[in-house]
Amino acid sequence: MGMARQIVVLGGTGFVGRRLVQRLADAGHAVTVLSRDPAAHANRLLAPGAALRRVDVHDAGALRAAFEGADTVVNLVGILNEPGDDGRGFHRAHVELAESVIAACHGAGARRLLHMSALNAGRGKSHYLASRGEAEARVKGSGLDWTVFEPSVIFGVGDGLFTRFAALLRMTPVLPLACPEARFTPVYVGDVVEAMQRTLDERATFGEVYELYGPEVFTLYDIVRMTARQLGLRRYVLPLPPMLSRLQGKVFDYVPGKPFSSDNWRSLQVDAVGGIDGLHRLGIRSTPVSERLAEVLGGGDDRLSRNARFRAMR
Repeated sequence: MGMARQIVVLGGTGFVGRRLVQRLADAGHAVTVLSRDPAAHANRLLAPGAALRRVDVHDAGALRAAFEGADTVVNLVGILNEPGDDGRGFHRAHVELAESVIAACHGAGARRLLHMSALNAGRGKSHYLASRGEAEARVKGSGLDWTVFEPSVIFGVGDGLFTRFAALLRMTPVLPLACPEARFTPVYVGDVVEAMQRTLDERATFGEVYELYGPEVFTLYDIVRMTARQLGLRRYVLPLPPMLSRLQGKVFDYVPGKPFSSDNWRSLQVDAVGGIDGLHRLGIRSTPVSERLAEVLGGGDDRLSRNARFRAMR
């Protein structure tokens, strides 16, 4: 085990963040999670030993103050959709925030930066992937001791993949599916967290980019059918041709919450399949979907949920 660190996490209340914070706190690190509105995360209780601090991460002065005394910063912030479709929301959430994080690290003397990006960052025509690529470029030119992670779609209990499709399949006997042939290599959230923890103190990982993906390739159609089978649901999944897939994105641009969007459609034109296995490079066995699917779709009873229930009863 490496030395105990003072770690500040942005995006620590999210799907990956809560698990990473738990792992880091369990390892004896002092972890502070930044949030603009801590009250909004009252149902996402943090691991014992982690602190939640109210900070607007887009306020440069507040961010620098929050980094004082820290030696490590982890930026997990990311969005999958934005208001409108002009790229400004993605640029603010990914590029401008990365610039602010880098400046605050320099100002506060925090040298170590772990940065979450995405597989295919900088490729294709989507605002999402373009902004991910721009943010990576800022990190790589920062002069900090950085490590970048590029995960494929991440799965686990409460994910936005199998769990999301399970909810849709329970609601309707017929599911029109855009971009059914888009390919993915889902990576288990536990493997992503393990990769981040392993690189924390390892100097050989400074200045490296790690593609994180699982051992299996699935189409989106495969993923939906697999979900239905696991749930024991008889559903008709209607694969939409390219023209109707694109039209669905345009229509859903105007649906509250944007369950799908034009930019999602553009992102799906680039298969989320990696080239150089970052998990293997770090000595991590990648977890197949089949080993975790029952847990994911059954709601699971992992340590994270048990801790949350324990704290809720106190």
